[in-house]
Amino acid sequence: MITKEKIKSELGNIVSQKNILTSKEECYVYAQDGTNDISSDVLPDVVVFPETIEEVQGIMSYANSHKIPVVARGAGTNLVGACIPVRGGIIINFTKMNKILKISKTNMTAVVQPGVVVGNLQKEVDKSGLFFPPDPSNLRVSTIGGAIAQSAGGPKTFKYGTTKDYVLGLKVVLADGSLLETGVNTIKNATGYHLEQLFIGSEGTLGIVVEATLKLIPKPETTRVVMAYFDNVEDATNSVTNMIDKNVYPSTIDFMNKNTLITVEKFYKVGLLTEKEAALIIEIDGFESSMDDQVSRLQSVLSLSGASEIIISHSKEEQENLWTARRASFGATAKLKPDVVTNDMIVPRENISQLVCGIGEICEKYGLIVSIVGHIGDGNIHPQIALDLNNSQEVMNYENAKKEFYELTLNLGGTLSAEHGIGLEKKEFLSKAVSPLALEYMKKMKEIFDPNNILNPDKIF
Repeated sequence: MITKEKIKSELGNIVSQKNILTSKEECYVYAQDGTNDISSDVLPDVVVFPETIEEVQGIMSYANSHKIPVVARGAGTNLVGACIPVRGGIIINFTKMNKILKISKTNMTAVVQPGVVVGNLQKEVDKSGLFFPPDPSNLRVSTIGGAIAQSAGGPKTFKYGTTKDYVLGLKVVLADGSLLETGVNTIKNATGYHLEQLFIGSEGTLGIVVEATLKLIPKPETTRVVMAYFDNVEDATNSVTNMIDKNVYPSTIDFMNKNTLITVEKFYKVGLLTEKEAALIIEIDGFESSMDDQVSRLQSVLSLSGASEIIISHSKEEQENLWTARRASFGATAKLKPDVVTNDMIVPRENISQLVCGIGEICEKYGLIVSIVGHIGDGNIHPQIALDLNNSQEVMNYENAKKEFYELTLNLGGTLSAEHGIGLEKKEFLSKAVSPLALEYMKKMKEIFDPNNILNPDKIF
């Protein structure tokens, strides 16, 4: 069996020794990710920080020849255990491949390395009057490579779609070290199979993205944020359908239930109305000249939908306060107990109310504290559950509740994950969410691209 020392020594012929970590303390840090209820007792043998595509190719060629497991890692913020190295081996960290290589205003594209932080990309394209809509809640740290690997979404999915809708082309290092270039630098492409889409959401199990060409769109001239409160959950969720019926299409429609309002206000005071059963944070965008009309139409729909209070932001500061309150929900929930876990089920819009109410009932059944938030415009709900992972009874209650979440979601025509992925967390449930034939072909694709099963093994399946 090849030793850690030998791996480090031989990788030193591919990358600089300063870009290789092997101490127990250093490797422990990179053996974990953002998944609170999953941690690894297995440490990687080495953590490597490549700086070029050629170095990644060399690492993969070496790993494949010795059948050493490899896990690609961005910021490690994923919530399904997708970058936990369950078999040890090599972690490739893309912190040092973080350059925006090109932004073209004419083509409305950006070419980036995988370590580019999503929020930084948004700021840079903004300078050219362009817009990259995908915005996961941790966009200040999450990377493009990770967003592609997990097919990340975010609040703006309702109007603009997710990461998969903005990937035009990829450079991918395969398990044997070869470089696959797929896609093009054009908006239209009807030339053969769209292989780039195969790697989006594959969680690094088929290949490692080392460069991405991304579609950009014109930046909206302005935005307004409206917060609407409701005295029952059904009115809040049904208002989404009413907006569509009245041709009102916000960029974002996010949901907070009563316990979320209470919890956030307790730790981040922005004047939320905590006596209300639910609230929607709605962002509209477009030309400045259209804003008053859009706000008026939105107000009308919300009032007819049963909103008991409607608050309109009048400044960037007020907008930021409302969004910070929403984004603070996870951290605020974490203050209720030693730990917090979350999920990301999705159902067709017509079944959102049943999912939200059902999750609440399941958590009440098992005595779990839950703050329910979500990108309700696209049916994506995030139950955030506060618990003590050292309390075996609470852990058992959560595991039982989680199974019922998935059963409810699938019975409502939904699926296991909207934007977090499968990883370790959900793989035992995958066979319930996809057909046997689809699962069989997924496994065949894995075998074709990674015959030695070294790329992020034991994830998804």
